Amino acid sequence: MRKFLTGLAAVFVLAGSATAGTPADPNRLFADSRLVVRDRFSDEIVGKGPDLVFIPGLASSRATWKATAERLRGHYRLHLIQIAGFAGEPARGNAAGDILIPTAEAIDAYLVEQKLTPATLIGHSLGGTTTLYLAEQHGNHLKKALMIDALPFFGGMQDPKATADTVRPMAAKMRDAMAANTAPVTAAQLEPQMKAMSKDAATVHMVSEWGAVSDRTVVARAMYDDLTLDLRPGLAGIKTPMVLVYPDNAPLGVPAGMMEKVYPALYAAAPTVKLTLVANSQHFVMLDQPAAFDTALDAFLAQK
Repeated sequence: MRKFLTGLAAVFVLAGSATAGTPADPNRLFADSRLVVRDRFSDEIVGKGPDLVFIPGLASSRATWKATAERLRGHYRLHLIQIAGFAGEPARGNAAGDILIPTAEAIDAYLVEQKLTPATLIGHSLGGTTTLYLAEQHGNHLKKALMIDALPFFGGMQDPKATADTVRPMAAKMRDAMAANTAPVTAAQLEPQMKAMSKDAATVHMVSEWGAVSDRTVVARAMYDDLTLDLRPGLAGIKTPMVLVYPDNAPLGVPAGMMEKVYPALYAAAPTVKLTLVANSQHFVMLDQPAAFDTALDAFLAQK
């Protein structure tokens, strides 16, 4: 388990050492959508009905949710968030300084401004951590939330006794090494490491392409923020109904039942967080097992 988690962190390091791309609106998914661009993120809005807000993970495109959006757009108005600096989107307000909390606060302010609160949020990985942060800090702005493979303290996965202070030196070294590496990285170079993200070859290639056009400094600082943000103390105070969908990582060789010991323990202090395991999946659960994810998402959306 320790080797797996160490390898997962190493994948994020490699994904962050890529060059930035500059195509215009590289992640726009639908020709009939409306694109709202803000300083720290953009929002592609498509569909009609109740509002759902989707937040992708580290160095990821909003295309994480493309299949989900195609399925739901006839019944919901979807807000497909893209973090500035990830997957080819210009860094804008994320060009310097902290990423995670300022971006989360910017998303919250946007939800309030657009009268989307109380909002229904769905977040993957870093997007799930952002969602958890908002549930702790702005719970009155959320109706309910679903997280996919997100952690309350990523830096503490290898050592339950770890704190933000104890992981900060290691996290800073990783951040600085990523930012200092100016050599271009291609998707083909990233693919061997990205196999830890998904069991599906097409997904591995897609995620590698996202990493290859992400802004290296934005990813480096976002990863540092993720490693050092400890949300465990606020878990007991969460009032928002939440669901965590998590993988068994069996395709990586993780022993059966291992993840069922890890994730429930991480969220044991959060009485409103319910857990759903998806078998035979890795980090990109929604792309590894789309039918199982659809079932979990539909059950979540049906909850009042």
